[in-house]
Amino acid sequence: MNGEWQDLLAALEALRARVLHESEARLVVLEGQDPTLRLYPGVRNMLHYLALRRVDLRPLQEALAVQGLSSLGRAESHVLDTLDHIIALLSAALGRPAPETGAQTTLRPDEGIQLLARNTERLLGPAREHRSTRIMVTLPGERADDSAFFQSLLAAGMDVARINCAHDGPEQWRAMVKNLHQAIQEQGGSCRILADLAGHKIRTGPLPMEPGVIHLRPRRDRLGRVQAPAHLRAIASTQPPAVLPAGVLCVLLPTAGSPAPKAAEELLCVDARGKERVLVVEAVEMGVLTLHCMQGTYLVNGNTWRSRRRRYCQGVITGIPETPVQMVLAVGDALLLSRDAGQGRVAVADQPARVACTIPALVERLPLGQAVWVDDGKMAAVVEAQGPEGALLRITHAKAGGARLLPDRGLNFPGLPLNLPPLSDKDLADLDIIIPLVDMVGFSFVESGAHMAALLEALQQRQASHLGIIAKVETAQAFHRLPEILLAALGREPLGVMVARGDLAVEVGPERLTEVQEEILWLAEAAHLPVIWATQVLETLTRKGSISRPELTDAAMGVRAECVMLNKGPFVVEAVRTLDDILTRMQDHQRKKFTRLRALHWQDTGS
Repeated sequence: MNGEWQDLLAALEALRARVLHESEARLVVLEGQDPTLRLYPGVRNMLHYLALRRVDLRPLQEALAVQGLSSLGRAESHVLDTLDHIIALLSAALGRPAPETGAQTTLRPDEGIQLLARNTERLLGPAREHRSTRIMVTLPGERADDSAFFQSLLAAGMDVARINCAHDGPEQWRAMVKNLHQAIQEQGGSCRILADLAGHKIRTGPLPMEPGVIHLRPRRDRLGRVQAPAHLRAIASTQPPAVLPAGVLCVLLPTAGSPAPKAAEELLCVDARGKERVLVVEAVEMGVLTLHCMQGTYLVNGNTWRSRRRRYCQGVITGIPETPVQMVLAVGDALLLSRDAGQGRVAVADQPARVACTIPALVERLPLGQAVWVDDGKMAAVVEAQGPEGALLRITHAKAGGARLLPDRGLNFPGLPLNLPPLSDKDLADLDIIIPLVDMVGFSFVESGAHMAALLEALQQRQASHLGIIAKVETAQAFHRLPEILLAALGREPLGVMVARGDLAVEVGPERLTEVQEEILWLAEAAHLPVIWATQVLETLTRKGSISRPELTDAAMGVRAECVMLNKGPFVVEAVRTLDDILTRMQDHQRKKFTRLRALHWQDTGS
């Protein structure tokens, strides 16, 4: 036994010496750029962790576990302290004096936890009494003036509000902030505000538009019998709003002098196929009608409606927005990624479907064989040829029956150096608008320490160095250079990391996403920085109002981060309530990588 302990002690002492040597050498280089870096415990500990993880520790871990010692599996926030404690225990077991640790400052586990908690509160605000993991919600522009909506979000558990600068505009952003501040004042508590810079919007260009159609489909059983009616929310008004509220699909425009429909009223409607259908008004709340229909119905602008019982209650359907033309692409189809910024087109005769790229200069740089992913991986293609009009792509991945290509959807080119400026012209203009409105800035598509330095300089030029920064890890480049990115900003601002899982999954491959997000969590903990777990959390509930069991498990794992982000959707308030409940329950079981063994309350059968 003594021989095994001696071997373990020698291995640990050599490991500790290597960790100190490598981290100190790297710190000396960094101090040449910034002499203050040594002052920040997060910097030192992160360098210790990078040195620790540079080699495969699995054989050593297994040997330590066999002896009932710490296997280094939870050393992220206090690397040297963990090594020193195991070395001290082995030394005592062998009857040796505890080794001198020198002047090197170490962090205890409780100090690491406190540093992370302090940095999290600086960036994301105070935690709630019942829940430590914050909830972030992306604000929809169409609800910017809906003060009741902000009240509901706060009451449900929102801690951080996110403004996505890729959507809406200054008028909506200011309205969001105004109504949010009013709701906070009325309810008490706090809510931080994040503005996500759009970054370089590499997206699909516009497509031709066609009249919109609402298809109402009752739920039927296998024999075609109606099990539940189709529902529709509409506004009855002679002066409809420019933008319909969330969840409202059309306007019932009464003819001159006609009254609006009432609750329980039956409306006879001639749909787009000339078929008469019955729409029953279930309820009317604040001008919004909820209707149901027991038959399949296609509605377009101009369809007529009239009350079955009130002769002069009649009108037309309007307000259904135009939609992009249907462009469905299947595996094997061709798609021209055009250098022309104009409208795309569907495939015609011997000409392939075409869509523009919002940064045309990238198209000519695409090499043959380059992978192209569209809309967070819903469709994939490969560059087959380059021509005067653009890059010809061949679809390699799409769902059965084909995937629909839509305008303004993200384009990813995994592995291709984009060589774009750190901040776009729009980003710089948006900073001037959002700085007085928000508490922190999300840095989209940051890929290097130089990128981070550019944002720090832009904030300093605008007297906004007090704002927090969220480094969004969206590309493979950002993941591989994450230590460099964090070291460029550690100690200068309240700082955090966002795992932007949508773009990241496309960049590194969906199979690697779980592994990559784990490594980001570990590195951020080593730097004592909060992490935001983002993209598609409770997506089905947020968008459709139904709960997907796999998404519940995913949301529960979000408790390992300091904040979980929800995207916008008609049912986002319900999603906040659900997430609040999940995170509150899970924090009794999990803290970062540490499984907490609270008492379990199984029924005692007496056997």
